Amino acid sequence: MAAWLGAPLLVIALLARRLGPLPAWALGLAAAAAIGFGLATWHAGRQPPMPELPRGATILTGRIAQVELLPEGRRLTIAAPSLDGGAPLARQVRVRLKADDPARPAPGDGIRLRALVRPPSAPAYPGAWDFQQAAFFSGLAGSGFALGRAEVTPGAAGPAFAALRAGIEARVTAAIPGPAGAVAAALLTGGQSAIPPADLGAMRESGLAHLLSVSGLHIAIVMGLGFWLLRAGLALVPAVALRLPVKPIAALGALALGGAYLALTGGQVPMLRSFAMAALVTLALLAGRRALSLRGWALAATLVLAVNPAAVLGASFQMSFAAVLALIAGWEWLRPRLPRPELGGWRRRLWLAGFGLVATSLLAGAATTPFGLHHFGRLQLYGVAANALAVPLTSLLVMPAGMAAAALMPFGLERWALLPMGWGVEGILAIARCVAAWPGASLAVPPIPAWGLGLASFGMLWLCLWQGPWRGFGLPLILLGLLSGLWERPPDILVSGDGRLIAFRADEGMFLQRQSGASAFTREAWQRLFGVAEARALPREGAAGGMACTAGACTLRAVPEGPAVALLRGAAPAAHCAGAALVISAEPVRGHCAAQVIDRFTVWRHGPHAVWLAPDGVRVVSDRQWRGDRLWVPPMPVPRGSASAEPPAAME
Repeated sequence: MAAWLGAPLLVIALLARRLGPLPAWALGLAAAAAIGFGLATWHAGRQPPMPELPRGATILTGRIAQVELLPEGRRLTIAAPSLDGGAPLARQVRVRLKADDPARPAPGDGIRLRALVRPPSAPAYPGAWDFQQAAFFSGLAGSGFALGRAEVTPGAAGPAFAALRAGIEARVTAAIPGPAGAVAAALLTGGQSAIPPADLGAMRESGLAHLLSVSGLHIAIVMGLGFWLLRAGLALVPAVALRLPVKPIAALGALALGGAYLALTGGQVPMLRSFAMAALVTLALLAGRRALSLRGWALAATLVLAVNPAAVLGASFQMSFAAVLALIAGWEWLRPRLPRPELGGWRRRLWLAGFGLVATSLLAGAATTPFGLHHFGRLQLYGVAANALAVPLTSLLVMPAGMAAAALMPFGLERWALLPMGWGVEGILAIARCVAAWPGASLAVPPIPAWGLGLASFGMLWLCLWQGPWRGFGLPLILLGLLSGLWERPPDILVSGDGRLIAFRADEGMFLQRQSGASAFTREAWQRLFGVAEARALPREGAAGGMACTAGACTLRAVPEGPAVALLRGAAPAAHCAGAALVISAEPVRGHCAAQVIDRFTVWRHGPHAVWLAPDGVRVVSDRQWRGDRLWVPPMPVPRGSASAEPPAAME
């Protein structure tokens, strides 16, 4: 319905220009919203449904679409997989091979292995990142790990760029061993899976993680160097330089080089944004128009969202476009206000380069801060210092050497360029480790809520898009969005989707009951939500804050006279059902209970739960309530047999 309204509204908006800019502007926004919702609905409807995967081990066969290196072993993306000899699925499956598997599969090969495959997991808590939604729109059915060695059948060549990506990764990691090789491969191919977790964490905590996500900086280096080399090469040939337009030809060649780099790195959202803007810049240069503008930024955002509307919910899209918006608007405001230093020659250029580097880091860092706080709950304090050292090293040594290595690979001479590239990457890793070790380099803070992020985003758009003095009204909106976490109260209790993790928020900390096999990822997500570095174990006996524990149960109250919540740890449910407003148990609670119950059956049916305690009662929200009825939300499971039947083995 929304899509059909978009076109008429757009026509009416164009006709309403005679009545004044405001009516046309309002109708244009309504038309854009209608077209956007229509595109999103169309994209969701064209996705194949999520299949039901086997609950136990399965024989998996299919064709390899992609091979990713891991710190230990390999991870395969299998297209048209068949499970236990069944019909091929319309979605892909991702499987991690055993670390000691000698197989060296390549894209296009056939594969057969015994594996355990699971569907995408539910969010870590109601309102957290939705893995099932991300998998639904990416064409993934599930992921898992091999239980035995893989049988690989050589096949026809796979997707050209997938095979090229795998070959480049293999050559780079062979020439540059260790973490530096994994980072170098990530810069050339976009795959970060081989980077050891410790080094990946150091890059994130130092504010250098954006260097690993190939985006504007990388494509600017590739296209800028390609443009300079092509133009210089053509200018050296008098017959060409005097007869042909050298600059437009070099610009088109650089754009083609950027397109190849986009395809090689897998078409990630930051690269789509960067390439779309690069294409607009190239067209502007050919037409003699201004290269970078807010209109170009808006057109690039429109193109990316038309191709992949679901990208708007991801941190990659939000942070990438926010950074570019701040850079364009910020430099427009700064350029006429810059003082002119009384320096000449190389000293003035050095001053301008240093100021530009610091200002760019500050603008991009400030613009991405609200999104980093919302998605990751982390605040990097020394990102400007780390970027001031690492970005020049990336621009002047690492990426040019990487481009030279890629050009020399067909001749087998890439080692001469990969060695200096490795030295540069080692320098970047040393900077990241050093800055990450500084006190308070990365602070864990409670994430700002979605409405706070929306408020900060609107304030940023207001500040950057308007030109008049009223643009300053965007600053208080941004500030309110950043401080919105102060008004958003996190849950008092969290229960994971398998019941193995139960957390209480008390005494300015997080107390955790953890069973064997509990998800470390879920625990870390809860810690980010509560803004704590570590979780404390629930005491066997004693009191802490509003919580009192015995050997068989713990009781939590928000206020002394408020409702009680009982966590059963072996005690009989009947002893607490009458005196508590809510009973929580990692095991099924059988029989009648007067209190509301969250047990193993509850989380099996409705997913993770969040509980807020108030003096007048408790508020319980399940993941199923939070997300509602969506195409990617699995239907409510029904136990086989009687109502008291145990949940399936997948819960074990």
